[in-house]
Amino acid sequence: MDAMSDLSTIHEIWEKTSLALRQRLNADTYERWIANIVPVRIEAKNIILGVSNDLFNLWLTNNYKDLIAECMLQSCGCKLKIVFESGHEAVQPKPAPDSSDALDEQQSPLPDAEQHDHDNAGAQQQGFYGQPFNSRFVFDSFVVGDNNRFAHGACRAVASAPGTAYNPLFVHSPTGLGKTHLLQAVAQEVLRVNRRAKVEYLYSEDFCNQYIEALSRKALSAFRNRFRTVDVLLIDDVHFFGGKEGLQEEFFHTFNALYNGHKQIVLASDRPPHEIGGLEKRLVSRFEWGLITDIQSPDLETRIAILRRKQEEHQIKLDEDVLQYIAARLKSNVRRLEGALVHLVSYSSVTGKKITIETTEDLLSTLFNEEAGTQITIEHIQRTIADYYDIRFSDMTSKRRPANIAFPRQIAMFFCRRLTELSLPSIAEQFNRNHATVLHAINTVESKLERNPDFRREIAQLERKLKA
Repeated sequence: MDAMSDLSTIHEIWEKTSLALRQRLNADTYERWIANIVPVRIEAKNIILGVSNDLFNLWLTNNYKDLIAECMLQSCGCKLKIVFESGHEAVQPKPAPDSSDALDEQQSPLPDAEQHDHDNAGAQQQGFYGQPFNSRFVFDSFVVGDNNRFAHGACRAVASAPGTAYNPLFVHSPTGLGKTHLLQAVAQEVLRVNRRAKVEYLYSEDFCNQYIEALSRKALSAFRNRFRTVDVLLIDDVHFFGGKEGLQEEFFHTFNALYNGHKQIVLASDRPPHEIGGLEKRLVSRFEWGLITDIQSPDLETRIAILRRKQEEHQIKLDEDVLQYIAARLKSNVRRLEGALVHLVSYSSVTGKKITIETTEDLLSTLFNEEAGTQITIEHIQRTIADYYDIRFSDMTSKRRPANIAFPRQIAMFFCRRLTELSLPSIAEQFNRNHATVLHAINTVESKLERNPDFRREIAQLERKLKA
């Protein structure tokens, strides 16, 4: 460990760890939270990492400490405890701004936030905070079936008369079934009809990151003015708000300001409001004020229709029997259908070979195996385990920790890892926990399995029940 206390070695450790983190995180998250961390020193079994202020210290400790430790262990072989220390600024040379840039910086506490032009019509534009729109995610390209007809109709109604029908609109479904498509379709339709409409679409994590940045820059007034004066606010993956009390407080007041101003709010989540763990009752209540609608997995006819629609975007067309074969094998996720189609079309384009059912089976074997492995969903596991141990389904994602709830929750995490192909972080997200908690749960269950024959029989019975 003495060797590791050399300054160059500390920087080498952090350089390798940063590279691993860059590969695990999206670019915006990395630049916002990781890029400005400064390696300071190593003390005993602790590595001290410098951050600018206490706000960043708290956020990184609560959200990224375990991931940093994991990446450090994997990339460097160093098992060190991560400790953040406030008061350090990363050295970041910048080109000298011209006089107009300097003036803008002096006048705006949150760069560009209030200067942004809201005339953001068109599929490729976006708000300062928001995500860019995908030009393919419009109502005309959305395939309507029995599984999504009501959600599609509700979104159409909202887009045609924002703030008057179904406010708020809350859409929920498992991943990959079209929530994002519908939210962006609403945004783009509103902008198509009214070029001057103020529309913001973004993920809840982006809303959170911008809120934290506004706090650190002492620019809350600009942040609030930005979001509380829009005509339509669309937030995706709102379950991310669970457990974040300060963020919920801010969004509560934003919600009230928009609702009282008759502005449209559209929210999407992987579960209904009352099942989002760690969500305050007053927010649950407000989310339920309007219309709640879900999207189910598409039936066979709808899946075939989706494939037919998607292949219109490609020059190479697949035979109808191939489309039907793909639709019959891939049932749970629209994204998988699209990915399968792109893979087959690309192969045919490169090789010049015709796609047959035999070729499809060969090229998509891995995808078909993954589909078979994910037929047991996390929600199915959570509900089955909750029923078996006579607890509420919402306890699976709540903060409650009595033994009669905590241990069934650990069993559910164990089965999610055992019976699905999902990663630890993906499982953790569905329980409103971090991946270290899931790993601890798996180890706890496995340890009890090794020493308790009765428990092994109980787990075997549960597994048969889950697979039935």
